[in-house]
Amino acid sequence: MTLTQENLSELREIAARYPEARSGLLPMLHLVQSIEGRITPEGIEVCAEILDISAAEVSGVATFYTMYKRRPVGDYHVGVCTNTLCAVMGGDAIFDKLKCHLDVGNDETTEDGKITLEHVECNAACDYAPVMMVNWEFMDNMTPESAVELVDDLREGKEVRSTRGPRIVTWREAERVLAGFPDDLADEGPAAGPASLVGLEIARENGWTAPEAGQEESK
Repeated sequence: MTLTQENLSELREIAARYPEARSGLLPMLHLVQSIEGRITPEGIEVCAEILDISAAEVSGVATFYTMYKRRPVGDYHVGVCTNTLCAVMGGDAIFDKLKCHLDVGNDETTEDGKITLEHVECNAACDYAPVMMVNWEFMDNMTPESAVELVDDLREGKEVRSTRGPRIVTWREAERVLAGFPDDLADEGPAAGPASLVGLEIARENGWTAPEAGQEESK
């Protein structure tokens, strides 16, 4: 797909948000992915031209961060955390089950173009291990069975909702949000779950509060 004039205008709009235009490169790359499904040579050249930097600099950023893909991503990017805690709690078993069920390997896409499967590093949600993400939205306390049900629902076009967030949109739609163009779903669904709030509840029960500004320095 060739970037349109509207696409180019939006890329320039992103760059203009920042005192230093090159600070806009990360969201600009997300916008490229929302349009083309991956980081393309054309997308790299356009970003470089708008930011007045070299294509090599853009490519260096695009290959450093794992959220940027050089191969087409399916409608739903399914990431299974296989870092230590999630792995111990069942993440490895979930990943193996999905590879078998979907007949794909790591960072591969199903033949119908619906699901791209990838094992991912810690998602900072260890209190809900094992955790999966669909287009960067959390799916908590997963099992091999619930993981299979999840990907089947996605492939069948059923509505799927994040455990602590909104309904799941497509990969390209999610990438557009990461580029800084809201989809008005930010307030949909709970933002936190019980496991994340345990400490707060204990503090309330015991009347504990955080020290006021300057209090620690005066002791």
